[in-house]
Amino acid sequence: MTNVLVVKANNRPDGVSTKMYETFVAEASKVAGVNVTTFDVFAEDLAYFGQDLFNAFGKAQAGEELNEKESASLAAFNKSREALSAADLVVFAFPLWNLTIPAALQSFIDYTYGAGYSFKYDENGNLVSLMTDKKYIVLSARGGIYSTPETAPMEMAATYINTVIGGVYGMQKVDEVIIEGHNANPAEAENIIAAGLEKVKEVAQKLETVLA
Repeated sequence: MTNVLVVKANNRPDGVSTKMYETFVAEASKVAGVNVTTFDVFAEDLAYFGQDLFNAFGKAQAGEELNEKESASLAAFNKSREALSAADLVVFAFPLWNLTIPAALQSFIDYTYGAGYSFKYDENGNLVSLMTDKKYIVLSARGGIYSTPETAPMEMAATYINTVIGGVYGMQKVDEVIIEGHNANPAEAENIIAAGLEKVKEVAQKLETVLA
């Protein structure tokens, strides 16, 4: 059985990336030999990464009692890493909000981005990826158009995920579907979204081949 983790990062029921998530899960669940689970970063309500976690590490090591915030941060750290560690393929479904990823998804990245876990440094100080045995897929939606030479430098959502997950963690990207321009071109929005969702279906249907 192959474990597919879908990281859902949109809590808008009518969001386009929410539809991408729903479409992918519906199709992927039909693929033989694939176990699909969801990590909904909004539903998890992950505590923000910061000093509370570092305090929790120190107190846990010393056998001291953690306060509520420290316990929540340590729980978010453990749950995020456990989910990622168990996955063979990770699917990120997220929107472009204010040129970047939602804050809830950033929290998931913050908890899984760590030396000794997702990467390490060699004796010369060079970064070495530690998740090269895993694969990932990007499913993202953005209402504007950010694929032109003029606008591409402004896009810091899919670019960020690819830089971290592919570049730092070392996972192999096997597919990417971007739906864009549906807000910029409302007359064609329905067609743009429908065409994108068909691509999402195709990506899910190819899972058996991708994971072989």
